[in-house]
Amino acid sequence: MDDLLERYKWSIAFWAVQLIGWGGITYIGYLFTPNLEGFKQTSFFLFSLWAGLAIGLTCTGLLRAYLKRNILLDRFDSKQLWKILAAIVVGGLVYGGLSYGSGFLIRFADLEKDKVPDIYKEFGIGYILFNSFIIVTVWTLLYMSVKAVFKLNADRLERAELNATLRQAQLNTLKGQINPHFMFNSLNNIRGLMLEDVDKSREMLTKLSEMLRYSLTKSDSNAIALEEELEMVDHYIALSKIQLENRLEYRKEVDADTLSISIPPMIIQLLIENATKHGISNLKEGGMIVLKARKVGAELCITVTNTGKLQIAKDSTRLGLKNIRQRLRLLYGDRATFSLEEEGGEVVTNVKIPLTWVQ
Repeated sequence: MDDLLERYKWSIAFWAVQLIGWGGITYIGYLFTPNLEGFKQTSFFLFSLWAGLAIGLTCTGLLRAYLKRNILLDRFDSKQLWKILAAIVVGGLVYGGLSYGSGFLIRFADLEKDKVPDIYKEFGIGYILFNSFIIVTVWTLLYMSVKAVFKLNADRLERAELNATLRQAQLNTLKGQINPHFMFNSLNNIRGLMLEDVDKSREMLTKLSEMLRYSLTKSDSNAIALEEELEMVDHYIALSKIQLENRLEYRKEVDADTLSISIPPMIIQLLIENATKHGISNLKEGGMIVLKARKVGAELCITVTNTGKLQIAKDSTRLGLKNIRQRLRLLYGDRATFSLEEEGGEVVTNVKIPLTWVQ
């Protein structure tokens, strides 16, 4: 919703600038046109001004739509440059063609043509195209320059916001290590388990200490092997099963060729924790969590599915999900995707990251 409002805001700003810019050019054209024999009061001249304004807005609006869809500043290369040059050529031809066509229409309509001085009656197609290419080129350079400046500024703000979020997440982790809900539950459950199975309780204490060590040592890393992350996920599931018992079922379908792939740490851990905390633990009869990891083309696809409905508590900060989205965006740009949806009584989380690691 916020992204939609942001795009809507920038769209309004763009068209406002367009109207001001083209309106200003039209007004300047009106001011500096010599009023020979009352030419500026003729329908011919006024129609020309309005036609120029409409053509300018239409052509640059279409040009902007093309550039927005096809030019990616995140990975600008020679192909992108050729696309811009092609857009300028096509845009210039369209602008020039429409301008010449409107002039022909005006002459054909014979709008007070008898009142038009000879100096204004004929403009060659070469002259019109030359002016059109200049206008389209200048407009394109201005548009791409403004877009690049806003992109750099947005990246700077995004990095600052991400750093602040990560710092807050680290603070929350440190606070959680002192008095965490999960650790208290796990310790209490392990204490109860000691009366039944001492060896099992000792094993669970080892898993809990491994998880705490992992959160301390890996929180500052940018990449770990998928296999290492999955080991911590197994520890988390084992500890959660002490409390949830048979209410929690867990299945893992991980292709062997994905185990050595590097991923950002805590990504899957947070997904599994979210599925357990907001999904399975809220169901009286319990449910299942299924983790899948596979390579599809040049991407690693990670899917976490859990029984339940997509419900976010009102007091939830959603810090974990925001953290995942922001880290993926910073590390991979637009090449990584994250989605959280409800499908047929299940909550499905999909993460796709490129196999080429970006530092």
